[in-house]
Amino acid sequence: MSNTLPTFPETLAGVYINGQWLPGGTVLDVVNPSTEEHLASIGTGDANDVDQAVQAASQAFPAWARSSGAERGAVLRRIAEGVRQRRETLVQLQSLNNGKPLFEAAIDVDDVIGTFEYYAGLAEGLDAQQDGPVELPTEDFAARLRREPVGVVGLIVPWNFPMVTTAWKLAPALAAGCAVVLKPSEVTPLPELELARIIAEAGLPAGVLNIVCGTGLAVGAPLSSHPKVAKVSFTGSNAVGVQVMQRAAETVKGISLELGGKSSLLVLEEADLELAVELACGGAFFNAGQMCSATSRVLVAEPLAADFLALVQARAESIQVGEPFSAGVEMGALVNQAQYQRVRGHIERGIASGARLVCGGGRPAELERGFFLKPTVFADVPKDSALWNEEIFGPVLCVRSFSTEEEAIALANDTQFGLVASVVSRNLDAAERVANALQAGMVWINSPQVIFPQTAWGGYKQSSIGRELGPWGLSSFQEIKHVVRAV
Repeated sequence: MSNTLPTFPETLAGVYINGQWLPGGTVLDVVNPSTEEHLASIGTGDANDVDQAVQAASQAFPAWARSSGAERGAVLRRIAEGVRQRRETLVQLQSLNNGKPLFEAAIDVDDVIGTFEYYAGLAEGLDAQQDGPVELPTEDFAARLRREPVGVVGLIVPWNFPMVTTAWKLAPALAAGCAVVLKPSEVTPLPELELARIIAEAGLPAGVLNIVCGTGLAVGAPLSSHPKVAKVSFTGSNAVGVQVMQRAAETVKGISLELGGKSSLLVLEEADLELAVELACGGAFFNAGQMCSATSRVLVAEPLAADFLALVQARAESIQVGEPFSAGVEMGALVNQAQYQRVRGHIERGIASGARLVCGGGRPAELERGFFLKPTVFADVPKDSALWNEEIFGPVLCVRSFSTEEEAIALANDTQFGLVASVVSRNLDAAERVANALQAGMVWINSPQVIFPQTAWGGYKQSSIGRELGPWGLSSFQEIKHVVRAV
């Protein structure tokens, strides 16, 4: 395959059902967030398309479920190889549609490759595990364990990491033997549609993967409530997650939710300050802060607070913001005008609440178009401020100091969320002790936010229901069946 960008027709088909691309109905415009220019027009679906997609998945499911784990693993490996061959195209599409710098988009595409390869391996191991004997306390009975796919699943993915969250859901669902209806974000559908073409070329049987682009109301809602969908896996905001859960409850279907976060980075007294600054800026400004895992609250030991704030201000002000294809760019645009205005509103309200704006807060003067914001740092943020408590989903970092380890842990855990946290300290005993006390699904120590397919993703409290990645991601798409017989 060539690594040239695809040319978009006047209207790009955004509905893929039973191996066929369909024009869809309502046309949706896709915008380049770095230039505010039109990128493409997508024909999107509605409840009728969702129903057709679910019917196609239902018809394809029995044969796919009966296929061996080795057969499914082989398809996943071909998908990974197809992504690898189209890597440069996918990187550019990510940057065009999402606004992220090329180096960030490359990390995303490599994550997709690694995820499909990882679940290919787990799929290949399923055959040997099937019908394993279960030890019982009597010889009068024998039992065996089966892991079977849940059925047709609906996958609803966000705009901040196109293809990545899709891979995190789609790869284990296919490995388990499920048939899928995927709803990409209507904001960033272009990388997802290109991934779908790669998957089709990999030999996945028609109907096993179906895609319906469109809005949450037109597509997400009927997908969540469809009676033939056995499970819905959703990543996005808490407000929409509640709606998905309510609709799924109508037919008592399985649910996985990966929602928001308001995570902390704790800089303990024995921290390497330069490392702490790099990790703080990476945790808050990567992907322009549009991450559920953003460590947007930084807690610094009082003896280090003044020096840390000076260093983090200097680093934030040095970050080059701009179009993703420009050399040296470290942070790109926010994804669209609505998100840009939302984050600006948070900044203005934060200033009004009494928080001290250290740097940033507005558009870079040299960038007249595009949804760009400077990396923004606040200090002296009141504990009851929305800046400190609400997920902003933008490049905004808030700093507070603490006097004791116990206070730091209490401040970090004082949130409705519990997705991730980071700890920085040369004293590894203290770092491990603090990590154990934090109410979060993932804690990094002296590390950037590296995510491996082998480790679980998800959090405590209102951050999630269930886990993605690792063997837990696979098991979330499996039912457990025991067969017991008298001997």
